[in-house]
Amino acid sequence: MAILSLSCSQEGDFYLDLFMEVQLIEDLAIKNALYPFAEIRAVADIRLGILTLREKWSLYKDRIPASLSLPANTIPSVKLLDQLEIAGDKGGKLSLDSLTRPWEIFEKNDAAIRDDFELIRAGRKSAPIPETVQTISSDNIFIEEGAVISHCILNAATGPIYIGRNAQIMEGATIRGPFALCEGAVVKMGARIYGATTVGPYSVVGGEIKNVVIFGYSNKAHDGYLGDSVIGEWCNLGAGTSNSNIRNTASDVKLWHQPELKFLEVGLKCGLMMGDYSRSAINTSFNTATVVGVGAHVFGNGLTPKYIPDFSWGIEGNLSYDFEKAIIDITNWKKLKNKNLSEHEMQTLKTIFDRKKK
Repeated sequence: MAILSLSCSQEGDFYLDLFMEVQLIEDLAIKNALYPFAEIRAVADIRLGILTLREKWSLYKDRIPASLSLPANTIPSVKLLDQLEIAGDKGGKLSLDSLTRPWEIFEKNDAAIRDDFELIRAGRKSAPIPETVQTISSDNIFIEEGAVISHCILNAATGPIYIGRNAQIMEGATIRGPFALCEGAVVKMGARIYGATTVGPYSVVGGEIKNVVIFGYSNKAHDGYLGDSVIGEWCNLGAGTSNSNIRNTASDVKLWHQPELKFLEVGLKCGLMMGDYSRSAINTSFNTATVVGVGAHVFGNGLTPKYIPDFSWGIEGNLSYDFEKAIIDITNWKKLKNKNLSEHEMQTLKTIFDRKKK
């Protein structure tokens, strides 16, 4: 599989190179537009569907023409590659699908799961479905080797269901596609999951979930509702945590966008946008279209405010997490999944923390 490398130009733009066949240009405007999900990672490492953008490019590598240059938030697809082949050397204008705002990650997840499902299973055979599993449209289910599934219901009539290597679905879970359970992830007993939902690598989920993307190594392991939301890596939602995804007036939702210091029109539904390394206490109630920055510890009474800044301590926004304590706590959470906090990760977090103080 091809590997994308990251470098930085003197002008501050980022370039992601795929064997010099495609150059993905990532500038500050693209990163800011996707706050808080491009604070820790390159835009190409955002998960959409089953795969990250980087992983999609890698699987499409044999169809990529030479010397291709595109914005880093471009979503690779068969449709795009077909356009490139038709355009050839004529330099025709391309119709690009891209991620331009954070809520588009859950809005575009349905189509992305379907595209990735066909890409991943092409020419391959699924592991057998255990006899104890009740299925609908079983030909639309793909199971990787090592997955453990028992006494659950998988309904793939509404969209494909992908179950990754060494993933686990416990007894009593009910799942409707499109759905992706990535490598090592776990669905707990009695979970109710609607499409279009992605549970990233080594994440744990339970309760009721609908149209959610969880990047990886995060936990929403207990009862509570999570809908129309995006959760970064290394997050933890305490037991009973729920979010609102629609206003009581059924009017359009507005989401606070910190890089632009203004509210943006989202549409009818938007839940929780939680940045990496953030956590909520038990029974936290997230307001409609709440944005939580990186490294926040969310607790307090009543509905949360619409924006909780990076490294906040509590929901009021006027107290800051002590950085040394934050690092200790993050390190402890990573140890629970047998991972360590690297020096590079620590420096990235320190840069974000120092920016908050300015």
